Amino acid sequence: MEGPFIRIEDTGEVSALRPEVTTVGRGRGVDVRLSDPSVSRLHAEFVRRGPYVYVVDLGLSRNGTRVNGRPIARRVLEDGDVVSFGAARCRVGGLPREDVSPDLELRRAAAPELTRREVDVLTSLCRPALSDEAFVAPATAREIAEDLVVTEAAVKQHLLRLYQKFRIPEGTNRRTRLANEVVALGLVRPMPVVPSQRDRRAS
Repeated sequence: MEGPFIRIEDTGEVSALRPEVTTVGRGRGVDVRLSDPSVSRLHAEFVRRGPYVYVVDLGLSRNGTRVNGRPIARRVLEDGDVVSFGAARCRVGGLPREDVSPDLELRRAAAPELTRREVDVLTSLCRPALSDEAFVAPATAREIAEDLVVTEAAVKQHLLRLYQKFRIPEGTNRRTRLANEVVALGLVRPMPVVPSQRDRRAS
């Protein structure tokens, strides 16, 4: 098989990676479906950037994603790496061999230019994922609108432009893909946790 692929160790099934994003999970709508109960419905993504492939754990499963036994959030892959989604194991093949640090995070050459309001939207989008709590899904359009005191329609327009700027393809979990790109590029930093009014009253 030409090009990058993964081989599912339990079944021996081989799946070619799509040109941009290949989703992995137990749900019916994913590109590579794994039946193991430890795999979440939408567990992770393989992302291709030129000759490179990296895997992104979507943070939606308690069992996580590992590369060669090490838990990861985002990791550039080398030919022969074993990627585990929960208890399901896959081996990556068809990648060009190159002296790449296995801990290297693949980043875009340059981030797109952003308006001040777009930065505000991205900061609000990523705030849940950057808290000290366990990873949760990025903020919804409604939550961003409440945070920024704007209409939900305005937030959705900003998100559409941001998907285009960051080249996030259409499909499921688009907000999570955008948040992953933004955090990987270092455009949004963890913010100090501000106690809520409820926390202050309880103390």
